[in-house]
Amino acid sequence: MANVVRIVIVVADTERKLVFEGREAFTLDALIESGPNGIRPIDRPAPRWSGYVHKLRQAGLFIETVREPHGGDFPGRHGRYVLHTEVLVVSRVAANDNAAP
Repeated sequence: MANVVRIVIVVADTERKLVFEGREAFTLDALIESGPNGIRPIDRPAPRWSGYVHKLRQAGLFIETVREPHGGDFPGRHGRYVLHTEVLVVSRVAANDNAAP
């Protein structure tokens, strides 16, 4: 899975076009690819998932945080993020693409 560094979307059933770059693009792409099951930050590590999700929410995307218990040496809860806003991807630029954004 390539790291997306720029993504352009249209919110379904609207003409609202949004452009995200950097870690926000990476995060949104991971959410889109994960589908209705959502994604845990442990599945696609990045330094500040909660911060990137917050910025996507500020842009008007509905992203649910599902709290899940986990065991192990340090039991507790972790978050799974699920994108509920239906979006259409217009374009993606991956870190290794030679295409201009």
